Amino acid sequence: MTNKVVINTDLEQGKINKNIYGHFAEHLGRCIYEGFWVGEDSPIPNTNGVRNDVVEALKKLEIPVLRWPGGCFADEYHWKDGIGPRENRKRMVNTHWGGVIENNHFGTHEFMMLCDMLGAEPYICGNVGSGTVQEMSEWVEYLTMDGESPMANWRRENGREAPWKLTYFGVGNENWGCGGNMRPEYYADLYRRYQTYVRNYGDNKIYKIAGGANVDDYNWTEVLMREAGKLMDGLSLHNYTIPGDFWLGKGSALDPSESEWFMTMKRALHMDELITNHSTIMDKYDPEKRVGMIIDEWGTWFDVEPGTNPGFLYQQNTIRDALVAGVHFHIFHDHSDRVQMANIAQTVNVLQAMVLTEGEKMLTTPTYHVFEMFKVHQDATKLAVDVQSEDYEFNGEKLSSVSVSASKDATGVKHISLCNINPKGVSSVSMNLRGLSGESFNVTGRILTAEETNAHNTFENPDNVKPAAFEGFTVEGDEMKVTLPPMSVVVLAVK
Repeated sequence: MTNKVVINTDLEQGKINKNIYGHFAEHLGRCIYEGFWVGEDSPIPNTNGVRNDVVEALKKLEIPVLRWPGGCFADEYHWKDGIGPRENRKRMVNTHWGGVIENNHFGTHEFMMLCDMLGAEPYICGNVGSGTVQEMSEWVEYLTMDGESPMANWRRENGREAPWKLTYFGVGNENWGCGGNMRPEYYADLYRRYQTYVRNYGDNKIYKIAGGANVDDYNWTEVLMREAGKLMDGLSLHNYTIPGDFWLGKGSALDPSESEWFMTMKRALHMDELITNHSTIMDKYDPEKRVGMIIDEWGTWFDVEPGTNPGFLYQQNTIRDALVAGVHFHIFHDHSDRVQMANIAQTVNVLQAMVLTEGEKMLTTPTYHVFEMFKVHQDATKLAVDVQSEDYEFNGEKLSSVSVSASKDATGVKHISLCNINPKGVSSVSMNLRGLSGESFNVTGRILTAEETNAHNTFENPDNVKPAAFEGFTVEGDEMKVTLPPMSVVVLAVK
């Protein structure tokens, strides 16, 4: 069977929010310290303590929004410990992640500076689990208050005269688990209380994000929407792609059997069902879709690399991760009427990272390259796509082997992204570009693929997996034939 795809180039379906391509950086393992922050005295080239090579690499992704400081860490983080002269900042134990000492050298000022460097909007997650209403309220005041106030004056004493612009603020994180082991009814009441004091100062308007469900906890979404939906702008959802068992063994990042490969793809594609079901509940209370679904933790989660601290969640990143990212983006696009932000976990050295570092060395991962290839979809207009895909079959189970998404950018260029998740089979795609009305057009393409299912980049061979020019297509009229190699991600530009 040939895969058949219709791209309706004249049938627009709303905007793909650029924030779907957001990122997440937690005080976990080597994400912040060594990943982003090395300090001004480090021999690693840096600007005000932030390492230059990582920022330079990430700027190419055009990161729209960066979530911080957690994660589980957020609900034990007390922001006042992370401001003022660094030598005076309180040291604490990071009880969630490895039991290491956190010296609080990377705090509010450093994070906001990093966002400026990256050109990303900050998304700050406040502490509901172990923090007070006053603490959260004063953080927002410190960040955004212009004029005379105790917190604004303290900000000025610490070297920042003007308030920052802050749009996205999360009122707690995973409060069903590490953020307090709360019942949804209890958290809904806490959310109602805490968000009251997350105030708008001057012309700064906060987009308040409530802590949403874990995976398929549909009751959590029901209770939150029923009890607090009118007081939130966004509701989060967390779901990780884990081929094994979370507690007994998640599977190796580098040595997947075909069974693990298939299960990884199956669980990545399950995101579509989760979004659909949670959206249905949200629609009941919010038919206008005013409240955005914020998928602020997603990505692969494997066993840590042998010999590394198990609390640091350091894993390698292969062509398998790249395909997980690609199919997730297609799913997010398909639900762009409700999904308004997503933040992959995590940006550097943790879980499905963009960048890995080892001392002064740095490399970009296959997932990084998917983000770079797909940035053409940011804030573009989604085009209607119909896909009839052949099956990728393993041990009697079947998945659609090909997924496709298309958008039109502000200049009118159409971009078509395709993923072939089959690790062994070539997929031939017959594509009809409907609605071009006989116009002549030019097509160019890029591809990310590999020969081995565990193909990855190393510090010795950092370009083992990287994009290349793609010419595996022919065009005749408004018909295009595309040949997708096994386990490949392709982006076509139609001008």
